[in-house]
Amino acid sequence: MNIKNRIIEDKAVNNLTTSPNGHTLHHHGVFSKDGKWIVFDGRNDDTKIGETSTIGIVHVETGEERIIYKTANQTIYGPGVGAVSFSPVEDQVIFIHGLPDANEECPYAMSRRTGMLVNIHQEGPAFSADARDVSTPYVPGSLRGGTHSHCWSPDGMMLSFTYNDELVEPDLRVVGVMLKSEADIIVDKGSGNSNGRYYSAIVSDVVANPVPGSDEINKAFDECWVSPATDGTTDHYAIAFQGNTISANGQLVTEIFVVEIDREKILADKAAVGKEGERPKVPQGIRQRRLTYGANLSDLRHWLRSSHDGKYIYALAKDEQGNNQIVRCEVNSGELTFVTDNPFSISSPFNLSKESKKITFVAENNVFVHDMKSNKYIQITQNDLNDRKVVGAPSFSPDGSFVVYNQYEHIEGEEYLQIKRVSIANNVSPNSTKHFPRNSLS
Repeated sequence: MNIKNRIIEDKAVNNLTTSPNGHTLHHHGVFSKDGKWIVFDGRNDDTKIGETSTIGIVHVETGEERIIYKTANQTIYGPGVGAVSFSPVEDQVIFIHGLPDANEECPYAMSRRTGMLVNIHQEGPAFSADARDVSTPYVPGSLRGGTHSHCWSPDGMMLSFTYNDELVEPDLRVVGVMLKSEADIIVDKGSGNSNGRYYSAIVSDVVANPVPGSDEINKAFDECWVSPATDGTTDHYAIAFQGNTISANGQLVTEIFVVEIDREKILADKAAVGKEGERPKVPQGIRQRRLTYGANLSDLRHWLRSSHDGKYIYALAKDEQGNNQIVRCEVNSGELTFVTDNPFSISSPFNLSKESKKITFVAENNVFVHDMKSNKYIQITQNDLNDRKVVGAPSFSPDGSFVVYNQYEHIEGEEYLQIKRVSIANNVSPNSTKHFPRNSLS
């Protein structure tokens, strides 16, 4: 392992889970609002949502593991569950749930899933967050495909998600939003249909064939909520997302876009649900705005992150050596700056601490923390490249004192994905920054 220009902290790593099962952490929202519980799904392989049957929680201090949801009639074809995260304001979680009628002919798929809500203190009840309606005429506020990677707004009032329609152009991924509804969205009973507790709408415009050199995109994905403005405004909502553009010379270039979320405009346009033969439409008055030109974000799967004050969006991009580094985009200007200049490539999604002072990520099979004030980093685990693999996105505890992450462990002759905890030290090693100029696409 290359340990040049870094300090390796001799910090004890504690296993929070030890059972011979998978314990996959989502890329965000893994802690309960009081910081006492961590939520996980039972995957032992990131690609196996359709085969996974359980959602669980583990207590941070005692290590108590509890299963809070289990699918009925689980097979290798579905329904399947995964990608679970806590509400920031309630003891409630949301996760992907495949359709209950999944079978060999119609298995779990990206266009056949919904968001499911469960209160961790109430055994049994589970409720669909988004309504699904595949019978015309479609009910406003419903969808007819699959929602994925649900993300709560900072105040817990809304949810964002990525979506693939089942009936029209299912390969076109878009970003949507769920709004808390005064009444459930009720749809006709039937196979593939389900009522929902939130009003859903699509908020990103995508086209199958973008005009080269234009701001059109053929995919909107891996978003984040932009934190409210620093002036104390609480009714301002925005989502930043990644969008695939086509440059003038025909190259795919991933840029950052932002869309303002206006609840009243979304609810006012009932026709946005679309008609038979159409995908759901973006409500009138909701328009995305391109932030970056020439960012060409990394093709490593990652989600954008917003600073706590809403001034910056963070992402991954390649440096001149081809290494994945963290970049920062100023929301008002679109200007990009490299935050990290590591002598290695980041190999995971990343997360910010509560007040955006630190960033944690995985590189070279180890967990790192970058301090943005001092512009230095520490390596907080001591794995060799040949050690059991660290996977997924590490996350800060709410108080910022430790990081949790996933790593495989050998148990009873098999490898199982476990949740580990490691404290954050004060010692850091030097690093530097460099600027990433805003260039127009050629």
